[in-house]
Amino acid sequence: MTAIETRDLTRYYGDLCAVDHLDLTVERGELYAFLGPNGAGKTTTIRMLTGLIRPSEGQAWLDGLDLAVDPLGVKARVGVVPQRSNLYGELSARDNLLFMAKLYGLPRRERRGRTDKLLDEFGLGDRADTPFAALSGGMKRRLTIAAALVHRPAILFLDEPTTGLDVQASRGLRHVIADLRSQGVTVFLTTHLIHEAELLADRVAIVVRGQLVAVDTPAALRQRCQSETLLELDVPTADQALLAALQESAVIQRATRSGEQITLVADSVESGLKAALDVMEARGVALRGARSVTPTLEDAFVQLTNLDPETMRNGMSNNQGGGKA
Repeated sequence: MTAIETRDLTRYYGDLCAVDHLDLTVERGELYAFLGPNGAGKTTTIRMLTGLIRPSEGQAWLDGLDLAVDPLGVKARVGVVPQRSNLYGELSARDNLLFMAKLYGLPRRERRGRTDKLLDEFGLGDRADTPFAALSGGMKRRLTIAAALVHRPAILFLDEPTTGLDVQASRGLRHVIADLRSQGVTVFLTTHLIHEAELLADRVAIVVRGQLVAVDTPAALRQRCQSETLLELDVPTADQALLAALQESAVIQRATRSGEQITLVADSVESGLKAALDVMEARGVALRGARSVTPTLEDAFVQLTNLDPETMRNGMSNNQGGGKA
């Protein structure tokens, strides 16, 4: 039995189609990354799957239950970690978990034990009496995940869990998420961070403007780029004008920029490098380094969506990448 299945799942807001006839299948125990820029429909999808809003069209089944027929049954089987925590700032870490345990109907005799176990598992035992508002950003996210697990749900939804965290806190939280998957929890993770999906997911679903573009393992998505020749150029003065000039070359199919690094898709390493050097020499731009590279999930994402990686990092969904039509 699958953990999550949808058929033609759709949501309109007036004339805007936020989620466009999604067909999803998530296996039990799978860590499934729903990858796309802000505005792609990721949060709307979670809100439909958890019964917070109704689909305009389509059906969904979670843990074997029809969402339209038994929404309360579905809610009892899922945990949700929203982008903004739903815990109470004035309550301590322990009291927040005790409140959630009561809310989910855990018997009184089980609440304290379950709460203390979660605090220890999430490394918050020494902060049990600390008000939620006084915790660090990483601790707040860990406690919010713990609260979503208090009733032992079969499926956990994580909506952009590392957004706003520093590098160390993000790394620690990814370890927590990987541990949940190893424990057999089905994890549905939304993210706009390509490297996060590549690190964590068993399978990645790429969604853009509410439409499903591709679903596969990270390795299989990377394989789709193997037929392309990729070059990385270190250029201290890379800008959009340089990208446009590079793409005018007949041997360069696509050029994208990330900081001071330009990635080219070319007919061959030799022809691509020669074309790039000619363009840069004509524009007075220095080349600091060049190398051929193995495709990454980011390369596959660019190829499949024509969105620039910088667009994803900036959380914008309305800018197109530098690919040729």
